[in-house]
Amino acid sequence: MKILVCIKQVPDSNKVEVDPVTGVLKRDGAASKMNPYDLYAIETALRIKEKKGGVVDVISMGPPQAGQVIKEAFSLGADHGTLISDRRFGGADVLATSYTLAQGIKAMGEYDLILCGKQTTDGDTAQVGPEIAEWLEIPSVSNVVRIRSLEEDCITIDMDLPDEVEVAKVKFPCLLAVDKDIFQPRLPSFVKKQETKDRQVKILTLDDMKDREEMNYGLNGSPTQVQKIFPPETNDKKEIWEESAQVLADKLFDKIEELKFV
Repeated sequence: MKILVCIKQVPDSNKVEVDPVTGVLKRDGAASKMNPYDLYAIETALRIKEKKGGVVDVISMGPPQAGQVIKEAFSLGADHGTLISDRRFGGADVLATSYTLAQGIKAMGEYDLILCGKQTTDGDTAQVGPEIAEWLEIPSVSNVVRIRSLEEDCITIDMDLPDEVEVAKVKFPCLLAVDKDIFQPRLPSFVKKQETKDRQVKILTLDDMKDREEMNYGLNGSPTQVQKIFPPETNDKKEIWEESAQVLADKLFDKIEELKFV
């Protein structure tokens, strides 16, 4: 069984710089980590592989430093890794990102199952996975919290909806976006890290895509126009009061009125 997991490198904190011209995050050189939801997708892929056999590949999109999360995926048990990296892909919104990933997947070959994390912690749109499936013209299911069964040509899963859990049977090839309740991710293996430290990460650029029209990628291919983006303001102001209960209650009420909360 051929399984592909889409992973992403995200900022390690909310203290990231924003390009004042394009309005997008400056990812080069920023402290980063693997998107937490992607760890659940990798764990799901590895458990399916352990049960059914096959290979687990990973794919990511980003600057050269994003290759670090692919190396991390190797230490978890992934077999091969591909990084889509080209300055012409920079500044992509969810539509352009999903299109680029879909083109990269087409360049890699066919897969029975594509797995994504439910969402990323830097964008939180939860749109890229389903959009990849649309570009690839394959069925997709989001909010997957359980795998019920695996058959030769399909997979049966539980999908977590706001008011109920829905059971769905999906034919391969398909894409699943998994939630954090599906499995407990394993820790990276030092042994695997040593074994895979020289394993190469394949790089794909625009020149490797079937569609090489530059206007379909990056900022050029993004219909979403960002008006303004900025880091959240930090407020560490505090007051400590030491009075009797009645005095504290009166002071707290006065403060709430002053702040116009009531």
